[in-house]
This record gives sequence, structure tokens and C-alpha cells, in this order.
Amino acid sequence: MSYIRINKHYVHLPYLFLGIAEATLLALAAWLAQQLSPESHQPANYHNLNWIPILLFSVIFSCCTLAMGVYTALVREGFSSMVLRTLVSFFLLGSLSLMLINLVVGNEFIEQQVGFWAVIIATAMVIVARIIFVMAVDTAKLKRRVVIYGAGVRAKKLLEDLEPSRAGLGVEIVGCIPSTDDKVVVDPAIILAEPSYWLTFVRQSQISEIVISPDERRRSTGDVFPLSQFLDCKLAGIASCDSLSFYERELGRVDISLLQPSWMLFSDGFKYSLQGRITKKLLDMTLASLFLFILWPFMLLTALAVKLESPGAVLYHQLRVGYNGKTFRIYKFRSMRQDAEKAGKAIWAQKNDARVTRVGAFIRNTRLDELPQLYNILTGQMSFVGPRPERPEFVSDLARQIPFYETRHKVKPGMMGWAQLKYPYGASVEDAKNKLQYDLYYTKNHSFLMDILIMIQTVEIILLGKGVH
Repeated sequence: MSYIRINKHYVHLPYLFLGIAEATLLALAAWLAQQLSPESHQPANYHNLNWIPILLFSVIFSCCTLAMGVYTALVREGFSSMVLRTLVSFFLLGSLSLMLINLVVGNEFIEQQVGFWAVIIATAMVIVARIIFVMAVDTAKLKRRVVIYGAGVRAKKLLEDLEPSRAGLGVEIVGCIPSTDDKVVVDPAIILAEPSYWLTFVRQSQISEIVISPDERRRSTGDVFPLSQFLDCKLAGIASCDSLSFYERELGRVDISLLQPSWMLFSDGFKYSLQGRITKKLLDMTLASLFLFILWPFMLLTALAVKLESPGAVLYHQLRVGYNGKTFRIYKFRSMRQDAEKAGKAIWAQKNDARVTRVGAFIRNTRLDELPQLYNILTGQMSFVGPRPERPEFVSDLARQIPFYETRHKVKPGMMGWAQLKYPYGASVEDAKNKLQYDLYYTKNHSFLMDILIMIQTVEIILLGKGVH
């Protein structure tokens, strides 16, 4: 098994080990910088060493790595993108974080020269570690060898959706074995004959997992689904799962084309504890109050800029659908012309939308237009993390066209969400369908840890202006 489930969220073990190794290297870099700095007064004896700055340095720079999507870039964008994001995360985000800490603490908690050399050493160490990691993950021996039982439409879709992420997941698809009733539509080059003895086949082929994904579970020809043989494989330590669970675990989404109501009822997700609700509420209240205290000058300047550029109200409000389908009024700084919907009909925002003002384009890119939603969080209508709330006009239409769409309303809507991290801005029914798959994953598996990870990774969305129309 190359994954682990932490607080209901799937984490792939190779990346967990890489994260732990990098955190250790970051702490080592901070320690070395202390010892090498001529101005450092830290004692060389590790028994007397103040470990708090060292551990804090490791935590901050690990969070900066997540915030800039370095691991995703490592998988999907290549080595050069990973290096660029590492430099931004360490020299920009990390350095700013150290400056803020020293400013708040009131003295040099981490001395300036020590911090400089720690960043230099950490950058070199971490990049070398990632090079070694990529070489190791690409080694065939470390890849999970997966065989798909099925060669029809479901298997083809699974292969297509898995392709962009397969290298990063360390998955090697050995082939597809058609069931009797399957109409074969996958590439014939990967078709394998069904073995007489599955256990012998998986051992000889060094299979790590069987993904059961036929178009039909029952065979009309009278042949029997090889349940007994699959059980033999499972008892021998060969994992097996259905395609829906494989989607959820590997791609962080729930494929609604495979989704059945019974799976939602009997799966281990969609469970919310009182403790979890209280923790989430406390987090929302604390962060919303803190951000209001820190960001009110930016909110005041934003309001002034909106007012000076174009006539009309500074704040814009709309009805949105929230928790359990109840509507509420959401607030934003106005980023469009006052007559953006003069016909009185709800209109999807489009790329390079002509209705957006110049100030509006800036505050959308920087997400300053979203800051009034801190009020919605303080009143309990929204959370920091959750599915983005939609307008009732769109929801009624989408619910008719997309199965399970209203399930996303079983958690509070949020300013940021799992779908916003994983899918670009959408302005169509098809986009809403694709985003729903990520919203369902969050609805099923959300936790305190997942909320923290989403908030950290949203920094990349804000800095790079992703998903803005």
C-alpha cells in the first residue's frame, strides 16, 4: 500500500516521506546557518541549543512549499517549474514570514544573517532531495503495478482521467482484462487475456492492486463473476477496489458517473462529529476576526478605489444557496459596472468579461473583492473552507441537469474550497459537473486537517491569480 489516510484525507506515502525528509532538511539548514554565522550567539552544544527558531523555520518553509504548489509542479509541470516555485516559496513567502515574525516578536527571533544563510542552504538541500526523489519514484520497482478488470467505457474513462497524474502517483497500468460482457473500447495494445488462475497471474506479474471496473457486474452469458478468485488474491495480500474508490483515493474526487446512492449511505464518509463542528466554528471565528483586524486598511482603500472609478454602490450583494439549501445574502466589493445585469437575468461570468472595471479586475485578481465575506463567516452563513455558494437561479438549473448536485449543500459554503484548488474557474454546466466531483470529495472527507491544507494551498491561487474571470 503506497498511501495512508490521515484524518479522512488520502495522502500518498512517497510524498509524505518526501515532506518529512524536507522538514528534517529545513531544520538541519537552520541549525547549520546558526553554526556558520559569525554573528550568531547560539551555543554549539546541542543540549543548550534553542530549538524553537529551528523548528519554526522548518514548519514555516514546509507550509510555504505547500502554498506554492511545489509538489504538484514537480509532477505535472517539470523540473524547471519546481525550481522556480521553490525559489518563490523560500525567498519570497518564507523570507516575508520570517520578517513578520521578527516584527511581531519585537526582536530578532531568527537573526537576519542566520535566516539568509538558512534559506540558501535549505534551497540547495531541498532541490537535491527532490531530484533524488524524482529518480526514485520513476524507478519501476517503486511503482505500483495495477491491472484493471474491465475494458469498456468505464475502464477507458478511468485511463483517460488517470493519465495526467499517473507519473506523480507512481502508478503503472499493466493492462486491462475484459469481462465477458464488456464491449472493448480501450486501446487493444493494453488488453490482456483473462487468466485461468488470478492468484498465479498477479504473483507472476507482480501486481500490486486490482481495480474492478467492468461496465456490467452481472454476466448475462451465465459465466460467474470471479469473486472467489478475487478473494484468494485479497487473502494473499493483493489489494482490490472498485473504480469509484480508486478515483476518490488517487484523484481526490468522486466520479458522479459511477456514483450510486447506496455508496454514499454505506461508505465511511459523510460523517460529522460535534467536536469537528465546534473546532471548525472556532477556527472560522478566530481567523475572520484576525483578518478583519489586520486587513481593514486594505478594505478601506478598496472601497475608496471602487467608489472613485465608477458610480454605484461600493458593496455588491447577491442571494446564494448555502447550508441545507437555505439562501443567504453574500457580500463583495463591486467589481463590475452597476448595470452588469440590467436585463435582470443571472449571467455566468466569462473570461475577460467586458463588464469588469479596471479596479474590479485588480481586486478580482488579488481576491480583495471577497473580503466582505468575512462578515458572512462571522454571522455563521459561510465558512473559510467549503464549496463555493452558487446563485439560486443557477442551482435550480444545475440540479435538474446534474445528479447529486444538491449534495454539496450538506456542508457550509466557503470562501475557498477543494474544487477551487483542483479545477479552474468554470462558467458552464459541464464545468459545474466537473467541480461537483471535487465538492463531493470534500463533503465526504472534510476535516480540520484538510481545511488547513486547503487554506495553505490557496495562497498559490491568490499569488498567481488563478481561476479569475
